[in-house]
Amino acid sequence: MSDIKEIISKVNGMQGLKEKTIIALQKDIRFDELCKVLESYGYEMKTPKSGSSHCTFRKSGCRPITIPKHEPIKKVYVEMVKQIVESEAINDENLS
Repeated sequence: MSDIKEIISKVNGMQGLKEKTIIALQKDIRFDELCKVLESYGYEMKTPKSGSSHCTFRKSGCRPITIPKHEPIKKVYVEMVKQIVESEAINDENLS
């Protein structure tokens, strides 16, 4: 589990999952690291069936997220995952 925390920290530049603000984006995040982050929040990856390089992540009650499986990951996709981490942290705080 500490591996997931390190990756999440790399995605959003914060020291832990419960931080309220996000300091910076990391430019060197890899696709497999983004997958681990999304999966740690309950998203399931659906791989393409016919030659597409885009993977869709789905979670019940949430909008699907489609990310191309390219290196490097574009900043816009890292930003999408960053927003998920922020909203999940806020939800966790509200439940506590």
